[in-house]
Amino acid sequence: MAPIRFGIISHETMGERTRQALTNHPDAVIVATCNLGPASGAAVEIADWQTLLSRDDLDAIFIATPNAIAPAIIIAALGKGLHVFCQHLPGYNLEDVINVRRAEAAATGKILKFSFGHRYHGAVMKARELAESGTLGSLLSMRGTYGKAGRGADQGRWENTFDLSGGGILMDRGIHMIDLMHMFAGPFEEIKAMVDERFWTGAGVEDNAMALLRTNSGVMAMLHASATQWRETFRLELGFETGYLWLDGVLTADMRCAPEMLIIGRLQYDEHGEPIANPEEEIHEFKADESVDLEIADFISTLQTGRKLQVGTSQQAFDAINTSQRLYAADPTYLHKSQEGGHGDD
Repeated sequence: MAPIRFGIISHETMGERTRQALTNHPDAVIVATCNLGPASGAAVEIADWQTLLSRDDLDAIFIATPNAIAPAIIIAALGKGLHVFCQHLPGYNLEDVINVRRAEAAATGKILKFSFGHRYHGAVMKARELAESGTLGSLLSMRGTYGKAGRGADQGRWENTFDLSGGGILMDRGIHMIDLMHMFAGPFEEIKAMVDERFWTGAGVEDNAMALLRTNSGVMAMLHASATQWRETFRLELGFETGYLWLDGVLTADMRCAPEMLIIGRLQYDEHGEPIANPEEEIHEFKADESVDLEIADFISTLQTGRKLQVGTSQQAFDAINTSQRLYAADPTYLHKSQEGGHGDD
C-alpha cells in the first residue's frame, strides 16, 4: 500500500509533535511544508500555503495554525480534493464551523479530522470503556477543572489574542474539557455561566470561566477553565449510579499536569443496603503519552480503510464550539470588545 503523502501548513513551532508522529509512521511521508513563521528546515519548503495546495503530489494536509487562520486553508484544501487533519479548531465561531462543514459536504469521499487529542489519552480511553460497559450504571453528574498557571510571558501568544483564538482560557483549555464532557454525556441543553477577565488584564480575553450545564437526559455538569490555577490542574470527576471515575492529571509535552491517573470507585453497601462512604479505590497510573501517535495512526487508518471517522469529526467540533459560544453568551456582564463579531448563541 502506497504511503499517504502529506503537506504541512503550520505556524511557528505549532504541530511539532504531530510532525514527528507523521515522520515516524511507516505509511506517511511528508512531501512539502509551509511555515507561516520561521522556516521548518524541511527538504521542500513552500513560501505560501496557496502554492503548497496547488501541488499534484499530495494526498492530505496537516494544518497547525491559529483558529482564525485555519478555516480558509481547510476549505481550500478540501476544494483541491485533499484529506485534512487540523490540529486546532475550525475557526473561532459558529459561522466558521458552518462554512467548513459545507466545504466538507461538497468534498465527497474526503476525510476532515480535527484534533481532540485528549480522547486518545490512556486514562480517558479506559474511563470511556468503563462508562460504556454499564458496570457503574448510568452517568449522573460531571465536574471538570482545567487550569494553568496564568499567561505571564505568554500574554501575547495567539491563544490569548481574540482575533486569532476567539477567546481566552475557555477556548484554550476549556474547549477540551467541553469535548470530553460531550463524549461522556452528549451536548448540553441548558447552560448558566460566569466569565471574567480579572487578573490577566490587557489581553481582552477571559482568564476564568465557570459554568453549570445540563443535558437533555438530565446529566448535570460543572466546568471551570482557569488561567489563575497556580497548581496546574486537569480533573474530570464522573459520578455514576453505583460508583465514580476520576480522571486526575494528563500527560502533556510540558508535564505540568502530570501524573495521569484514573481513579475507580465502586459502591459498597452496609447490612442495611445503604452505600458506604469512601469506598475502596482502584488507581491506574499511565506512564507514557501516546495520544499524538494514536491520533495520527487513527487518521491514516481511516484514509486507508475508508471506514467512518469516529473521533475528531466536524460535528464534534461544532458541538464544542457551540457550547463555548453559548457559555460566553450566558453571562450578560461579560461585555467582550469583540463579542458582536464572535460570541453569541447563533
